[in-house]
Amino acid sequence: MEVRREKKHACGTICLKYLLFLFNVLFWLAGGAVLAVGVWTLVEKGDYISLLSSGFYATSAYILIAAGVIVIVTGIIGCCATLNEMKSLLIVYLILLLCIFLLEIIAGVLAYINYQELDEELKQNLKVTMQQKYQQPGEESITQAVDKLHQEFKCCGSHNFSDWSDSVWIQAAENERLVPDSCCKTPGELCGRRDHPSNIYRVEGGCITKLEEFLLSQLYILGAVGIGIAFLQLLGMMFTCCLYWNLKEDPY
Repeated sequence: MEVRREKKHACGTICLKYLLFLFNVLFWLAGGAVLAVGVWTLVEKGDYISLLSSGFYATSAYILIAAGVIVIVTGIIGCCATLNEMKSLLIVYLILLLCIFLLEIIAGVLAYINYQELDEELKQNLKVTMQQKYQQPGEESITQAVDKLHQEFKCCGSHNFSDWSDSVWIQAAENERLVPDSCCKTPGELCGRRDHPSNIYRVEGGCITKLEEFLLSQLYILGAVGIGIAFLQLLGMMFTCCLYWNLKEDPY
């Protein structure tokens, strides 16, 4: 009877080990995905950082990269603790999971609050930034970001194409354009001299609305990824506690 009980206990421990190992593999993959999203945000969408007076967008990308690295390292620790049945390392792993879980909750709340501020900042500053800094000396990053914004989101101006009539660059005596060439559906040298809807993104809406939609979609993606990882963490903490308790009771 005692032998059967010990065999059952040993079988339960082995099952928990493999479940926790499988969890760590999934957790490691999730960390890699978060890291990839952070790098992609910084590399592919980094031009838009210059259009924002706050560092929220850049900070969020760096936080994603840091979170991805931490999750990957935590997953590696979890694998080592599980395969080697090291109770002390399991405790460290459990504490790391709990800390990451709490940080995710705090980050989620801060992201929601900061998005409201970022949205207001966009409405107040994007139009002025375009009108005052586009094609001005020393503002190459702004010019590049605005051109990319026009082409990627198929828009012209902050609210609409008429915003460019008050632009410092457009009002310059030597400038023949009515809008930047990047507003054109088929960009070319001096194509911005015609502001007809067939030539420019005139009726598609302003860039501010599309940029807001993009930032909101990014927030939804981050939220979905965060919820998924949080669910995995809860499972991981449960498996870790069970495995630790089983190892504690193990007679050998």
